[in-house]
Amino acid sequence: MDSRSVAMIEDPPVLKLRRNFERPPAQLVAALADVPTGYVVDCMDGHGALDYRVKSLLPGNSKFTGVAVTCDCGPADNLGVLGAMDIAQPGDVIVATTQAFCATAVIGDLLLAMMKNAGLTAFVTDGLARDLEGIEEVGFPIFCKGITPNSPARNGPATAGYPINVDNVYVCPGDVIVADRDGVVVVPQAKLQQVVDRLDTVKALEARAMAQIDEGVTMPGFYTEFVNAGKVEEDR
Repeated sequence: MDSRSVAMIEDPPVLKLRRNFERPPAQLVAALADVPTGYVVDCMDGHGALDYRVKSLLPGNSKFTGVAVTCDCGPADNLGVLGAMDIAQPGDVIVATTQAFCATAVIGDLLLAMMKNAGLTAFVTDGLARDLEGIEEVGFPIFCKGITPNSPARNGPATAGYPINVDNVYVCPGDVIVADRDGVVVVPQAKLQQVVDRLDTVKALEARAMAQIDEGVTMPGFYTEFVNAGKVEEDR
């Protein structure tokens, strides 16, 4: 058997890490702090939110903004989360995919407490969590699809610091995560400047609409425009 055959049958690494990914300018990340997720989505032409089932377990502690550190744990495993914790920096948000596997948890109160100790901002996953009472005591922001007592393995294979697919939303390390009670929005790093540049326009449009409502308006102006342009057909 030659060396090439030996290489082909060797076990792959259980965890693959990438520490040195490009990070966005801090001032652009800060510009999205406390911005409603709806505004951020409007700046991206109506897209960017994760699956509607990914919601905060702590409604009173659900608003945050931070840089994504990604991990792919695969089903029934959370070794990737540990890898993401290894490479994350204070202020980061760990985003973990279980490939939408929802028979076991991917995170519990102990790892969340360690993330809090490390100065991280939040944890987001398309999977489940466990230890709800402990999570409430820790008070670390977490968005997930629900709760189960079932625990994961730590066998891999897994990755951390590489692009992942979270319910058909592509998330890269270095993207910016914005969350509130409505859900989680992913701002691709390549679109970050564009989103920040559009914010003032979106805020102004929202403020104008609210002012019109306060004045008693009963229908959106664009609907009247549709009617006046003959784009609405009505049976008589």
